[in-house]
This record gives sequence, structure tokens and C-alpha cells, in this order.
Amino acid sequence: WRGREGAPYSTLVPSDEVTINYRHGLPVITLTLPTRSERCRFTVKPMVTTVGAFLQDVQREDKGIERAEVFATDGSKVSDATLMEVLLMNDFKLVVNNTAYSVSPPAKETLSSEHATEMEDIKSLVHRLFVALHLEDHQIRKERELLQKLDHLKEELLPLEQMKARITDRADAKTSRLLWVGLALMSTQGGALAWLTWWVYSWDIMEPVTYFITYGSAMAFYAYFVLTKQDYIYPDAKDRQFLHYFYQKSKKQHFNVERYNKLKEDLAEAEESLRRLRQPLHLRLPIQEINDKD
Repeated sequence: WRGREGAPYSTLVPSDEVTINYRHGLPVITLTLPTRSERCRFTVKPMVTTVGAFLQDVQREDKGIERAEVFATDGSKVSDATLMEVLLMNDFKLVVNNTAYSVSPPAKETLSSEHATEMEDIKSLVHRLFVALHLEDHQIRKERELLQKLDHLKEELLPLEQMKARITDRADAKTSRLLWVGLALMSTQGGALAWLTWWVYSWDIMEPVTYFITYGSAMAFYAYFVLTKQDYIYPDAKDRQFLHYFYQKSKKQHFNVERYNKLKEDLAEAEESLRRLRQPLHLRLPIQEINDKD
């Protein structure tokens, strides 16, 4: 067996000088320190520890070790960045100073189904503990984000709400005037028909007139249905006329109805999210912290 420079090592030690056993699922490497002449155990985490970190631990334990390297069975040097999990898959040579140790890692024992289930339960418990310990901080941070979003939305909505209120008042007043005008016209029509019936003409003459007026009203209601696809119901007709006036005045005053509706939807969504967030939050936070936020 020759080293990296081709020079032979002074000693090639059998594999029993360096042993590897698994305890609690982790490999334990036991070797004899050259200066202190005593056996020392090194527990490594195969998925985290690298070959370089393991060799540094060995040199740190025995200050008399000037050289520590790992070679594959074909003589090629193993990189310090290689994970121990990869190294322990095959046989290798551990060189300490001028002594080469032949190492044969044992096959890793497969976990029984009962042990595997127990490990999964432990992992699940650790995950739940992590969530429980960090959930409160996450909720507080999320609540602050939602409160900032609410403040921003309310600031944007304030001028739009004021403009909407003015437009709503004007549209409502105009709709009310239209309803009163309709009542006045119907009263005038009823009075005119009564005057013509009793003072000017007789009922025999006015009866066809009232019939055609009634028929004309039915045609007008049917035309309303054809144009709007809705029955002529007074509350619905009033709301429709109100919306007509509202959009008409909004266009004149450059009121962006779509933008206003989008902001209102975002505000309602943020308030609902904050309400759902605060249900568990009020059960977890100290009373003084809840009062400060409220």
C-alpha cells in the first residue's frame, strides 16, 4: 500500500484497530490515538458530518497527529467535503501519521417496523412542538401585516368614500324627485279623467278612453320587461333608476367605481382574515398584549 506520493507507509494495521458500530442509529468510530495510546470513540452524524470535519475532530483529540487522511481502496484520496454517509458505504483506508488503518464499515441495520413507527412518532412530536413554539410569533407577525394592510386600504378608501357619499345623496334626491313627479302625474291624470267624465262628457264617451289608457300602460310595462328582462316592481324600478343616476354622476365626477369596489373587496377580505387569525390569537397572547393591539 502506497501513499499519495507513491512512498510506502511504515505500517498497515488490520481492520480490527478501527471499529465502527451503530448506536441509536448513529455510527461510532473507535480508534487508538497514536500519542496517547488509548482507544477513543467518535460519534458522527453521517448526513451532516463531512470527512474533513471528522479528521479535524481526530486531530483535535490528539495534538500529536500531524497527518490524517482517508483513501479509497483503489488508492485515490477521499475529498474532505465528502459526507460520512457516503464514506461508510464502502471499505476505506484511514491514515494517521504514517499508519494506515484498513476499515470495513458494517452494514447499517435496517429499522424494524416497530422502531420505524416510533421514530416517525418522535418526528411528528418534534414537528408539533416546533409549530407550537413558533406559531404565536407567526400569528403576531401576520396580524401586524394585516393591520398595516387595513390602514393602507382605509387611507385609499377615505377620499373615495367621501365622493361616493356626495354622489349617493344627489342620485337618491333625484330618484326621489322622479318618484314624486310620477305620483303627481298619476294624480293629475286621475283628476283629468274624473273632470271629463262628470263635468264635460259622460261615462259612455270616457269609457273607451280609459280602456286605451289602461292598455297603453300595459304596453309600457311590457316594453320595460323587454328592455330590462325584469318585472316592473316598484322597489326594483327605483333601485334601477338610482343606479342609472349614480353611474351617470360618477362618470361626470370621474369616480372610479371599479377601483372602489376592488378596494372594498380587499378590505372585507383583510378584515375576515384578521378575524379568523384573532380567534386563536386571543386564546394565546397575554391580556396586556391583546389590549395594546385593540
